[in-house]
Amino acid sequence: MSTIQKTFKVLEKTIEELQEALTTGEITSVELVQIYLDRINAYDKSGANLNSIISINENGLTEAARLDKERIEGSLRGPLHGIPIILKDNFDTADMPTTGGATILKDFIPTKDAFVVNKLREAGAIIIAKSNLGELAMLPQNYSSLGGQTLNPYDLTRTPGSSSGGTGASIASNFAAAGMGTDGVNSIRSPGSANSLVGYRPTKGLLSREGIMPATITQETVGPITRTVQDATIMLDVLAGYNPNDSTTAWNVSHIPTTYTEFLKKDGLKGKRLGVLKTLFGSDSEHQEVNNIMENAIEDLKNNGAEIVYLDIPELDTNRVLEKDVTVYEFKTLFNSYLEGHGTNASIKSLKELIDSKTYDKRIETFLLDTQALENPLEETEYKERLLYGLELKNIIIKSMADNNLHAILYPHQKQLVAKVGEPQAGRNGIIGAISGFPAITVPAGFSSPTLSAPIGVPIGIEFLGRPWSEPILIEIAYSYEQGTHHRQPPVVTPEL
Repeated sequence: MSTIQKTFKVLEKTIEELQEALTTGEITSVELVQIYLDRINAYDKSGANLNSIISINENGLTEAARLDKERIEGSLRGPLHGIPIILKDNFDTADMPTTGGATILKDFIPTKDAFVVNKLREAGAIIIAKSNLGELAMLPQNYSSLGGQTLNPYDLTRTPGSSSGGTGASIASNFAAAGMGTDGVNSIRSPGSANSLVGYRPTKGLLSREGIMPATITQETVGPITRTVQDATIMLDVLAGYNPNDSTTAWNVSHIPTTYTEFLKKDGLKGKRLGVLKTLFGSDSEHQEVNNIMENAIEDLKNNGAEIVYLDIPELDTNRVLEKDVTVYEFKTLFNSYLEGHGTNASIKSLKELIDSKTYDKRIETFLLDTQALENPLEETEYKERLLYGLELKNIIIKSMADNNLHAILYPHQKQLVAKVGEPQAGRNGIIGAISGFPAITVPAGFSSPTLSAPIGVPIGIEFLGRPWSEPILIEIAYSYEQGTHHRQPPVVTPEL
């Protein structure tokens, strides 16, 4: 380890701060990558044993050296030049396996990068590792047959949230500057809430899904998981854009500003009218810790200039909305098409071959058998009715916002603390954003009371939901709230080395 590596403090450094250190020569990309790799080595499979990483990029230091050389020559690729990033292991990477957490796919290397991975590399990012996930993005407890169980760094008895929890735990523990996840129900925002992070689910189609191991085409999107709103905004600038091979992205062409960073305003809450969706708050004893934090958050929003309106919309009860999830109808067709598209590279060619292999975690068996049993799933009457319900849900939300003259709706991402390992993830509210396709951002709102297993408490996140393409407004709201409260804290089990 070099002297610089020993003296440079990487903990909680933002992308902007890291870029400044690289520009001034305080550190090189090679040294930065090595610091993060040292942290992964110290805390992921030893120390706290978080088990958040599935694989390390063996070419990471070589890529860093090349980017250092380009920097010296004055050739910067973009805002992420030399910055280490972690991907959920369902993003196609041509230089690393893409497993979905499935043991049978442990050696599967795609022929090319996913569209957004290519954009990250074009901007100078270094993919240093790929994170564990709920197998095939189906297990909300963040367990996979290949990667095992990921633990929450704030409370090692708990999960790190939904299926992007490996990214959440790793970014919370400062294993990289920022990370990427996918979100078909809750899976970007749940790890955000559970790990004192920012989880951003953008408007459907703002970021292309080409090259993502699919779960649902109607509900799924990709997005950043970061330690700050500013970092998430920098990532959006890099990732947003039209992809001719992904028709959904065409809807967003005229809605992407020159830079989202212009909306990072400390006074961004002034004049904002926010609807508190009381429908999504719990009323039992297990909900009180979250409710207390949310009451404080609402006062903070008022103190920073927001006007608060209270809403009760029974149609938005997440227990009702969750019944309209379309994943079981779409998964087989999408998964088979994905495997067929990769030809001989994949060790299996269909969902049926995966089921026959019996290698998957048994907790997803019922789902796999149910989706396989649907002969023509996209022609099922119930599927079409659920799609129509999605259109109705959009109208309910947009009308409620119009009737109340709202800039955004807010609620706790999760009504109760994130689940203990082995227990179901109860009380999550992210399905509204997933089925509507509207943008939503989760920001740290505070912590529960400390316990022996959670020395600073368990993180709790507040979620803001906006109209389609209201990213600028959501960034103003989220950044102003973040800067007015500063609730983010790193976990104590992964200190500076």
